[in-house]
Amino acid sequence: QNPAGYGGAEPSMTELVALLPERPLRLTVRLLTESGMDDASFLSAVQRPAGKAYCAVLLSGGKHDCARYSMAGWDPFLILKSKGRKTSVATPAGEVTIEGNPLDVLDRIFDALKPGFPLGDHPFAGGAMGYFAYDLKNGIEHLPQTAKDDLDLPDLLLFFPRRIIIHDRHAGSLHGLVISGQENCSAALREMEALLERPYSGSHGLRIGSMHCNFDRGRYIASVSRVRRYIRAGDVYQVNLSQRFQFPFHGDPFRLWEPLFRLNPCPFYAFIRVGDHQVLSTSMERFLYRRGPTIETRPIKGTRPRGKSAEEDERLRLELQSSPKDDAELSMIVDLLRNDLGRICRPRSIRVAEHKRLETYQNVHHLISIVTGELRDDVTYGKILTATFPGGSITGCPKVRAMEIIDELEPHVRHVYTGSIGYLGWHGNMDLNIAIRTALVHRKWCYFSVGGGIVYDSNEEDEYQETLHKARTLFDLIENLEKSRVP
Repeated sequence: QNPAGYGGAEPSMTELVALLPERPLRLTVRLLTESGMDDASFLSAVQRPAGKAYCAVLLSGGKHDCARYSMAGWDPFLILKSKGRKTSVATPAGEVTIEGNPLDVLDRIFDALKPGFPLGDHPFAGGAMGYFAYDLKNGIEHLPQTAKDDLDLPDLLLFFPRRIIIHDRHAGSLHGLVISGQENCSAALREMEALLERPYSGSHGLRIGSMHCNFDRGRYIASVSRVRRYIRAGDVYQVNLSQRFQFPFHGDPFRLWEPLFRLNPCPFYAFIRVGDHQVLSTSMERFLYRRGPTIETRPIKGTRPRGKSAEEDERLRLELQSSPKDDAELSMIVDLLRNDLGRICRPRSIRVAEHKRLETYQNVHHLISIVTGELRDDVTYGKILTATFPGGSITGCPKVRAMEIIDELEPHVRHVYTGSIGYLGWHGNMDLNIAIRTALVHRKWCYFSVGGGIVYDSNEEDEYQETLHKARTLFDLIENLEKSRVP
């Protein structure tokens, strides 16, 4: 499934092989804390590595069933970036640029770096961490791009960390993992132990400027009406439409991301620092989860704000659960995702394990479904992403036409927003979020987008207000920062 022909000839591994680390790679594991580690302690421990040039923090919060592990990885031995058809691979031995399909390059690297050790009891024991920007879609399908690419950032950015810490939130334990060739890992393990001993005392100062949006209320409402006309004409059944906010930002982005977790803990938080930009995601939506042959996706569709009283909150919950519009919206996306998984899964293995589960967060109620399948033996990470990316819950249905309409109506490319963030492990284990509630800091500006699914029965004003409900936590934090900022 590669209708855009991103590929062409497979990338030559001749230059790549010379850059790859000595094999076989070795894993060293040390128990750093047996029990008693909580979310706050883990956040304190990761603040130092989160300040490094290439680091990923994948943070779970709340009590939902997909929120057991948090982790951080840094000190990469390989960095993979792509923009369009050009992919760069960098290691301490040098850098090479390859023309072709970046997902083919990804598969060839994973094939060349098969580990000689088992996964063990950890969710991740080496592999890639990072993000897939929404705009990677342009190479998976034949799509126009009239929206402005004003940031010019990578479509794909992954790195392979040598140092990893994993927090089991159920057990309260913390493990340190070091990926190496044959070198001694003692110094790396001592450094990990020191993270728990020395409290971080970095700068807490943040300064922000006035907020701007690439839509005003009138234009957003007009765009919702335009989507409804496309639906009435039979082009699509549903389109996800978003608006982007931005404001000047000075300070450490980690200091903006950290309080968001305290205000609204969710299962799929992520902080990615990669050179000249940082990604701050506060997502509650899982895109893809894989263990061995089993793959799972958990689309979210249907939103209500939290009530101001227990009675109002319960009324809104019941309203969401009984809404024909929200039921139709979620059901359409479930069917789309079943079709996407059908491209890579064994026949008759796809199941809707749960439909219309209601999950409650700090500011909103959501409906989710859980769809699973059993992967074919020949499936690679590249094939999985080609079949499913980007997630249907943030495009619309049918997916390709919905993405064309999004490009027509949204002024700027989305970049990492509504892409995916997480990890791809060497052992056939992956966990990627849908990058909603996600901000990007680049060149002293912070950008974040919010959106919602538009169907024929959508009310324009309600859809506009829904985007504001979803951004409420960040709006409130920014408002508090503005009150205290230095002129």
